[in-house]
Amino acid sequence: MYLLLQEIEVWYIIPAIRKELAKLLTKKYELSYEKAGIILGVSKAAVSQYLSNKRANKIKLNSETKREVAKSAKIVNENPKLAMREIQRILKFMKDSKCSCNVCKQYNKEVLGYCNCEPKY
Repeated sequence: MYLLLQEIEVWYIIPAIRKELAKLLTKKYELSYEKAGIILGVSKAAVSQYLSNKRANKIKLNSETKREVAKSAKIVNENPKLAMREIQRILKFMKDSKCSCNVCKQYNKEVLGYCNCEPKY
């Protein structure tokens, strides 16, 4: 049995992206947990859990992806309505650079034979 990439994104990758965005929005841009939560589509409690490592701590984003998230945080801080677009852009970046494959390798090895993807090492 294997999971679809979309399931991996929902359970592991999107929460990790939101966590990194929450860190930047609250620390670097000094937004409240409530404001960051509204922008990210989660509650202020979820933001608190991201920041205290109680949520989204199963995967670590690589430095390339963190740079992309930082770009998105700047954009979203200036225009919060672009948050969904920026999260989708990061997901595409991760697929294109095969970062998503590394998550599959960790949690969904069976699918690698079906998707013809080669994880980066």
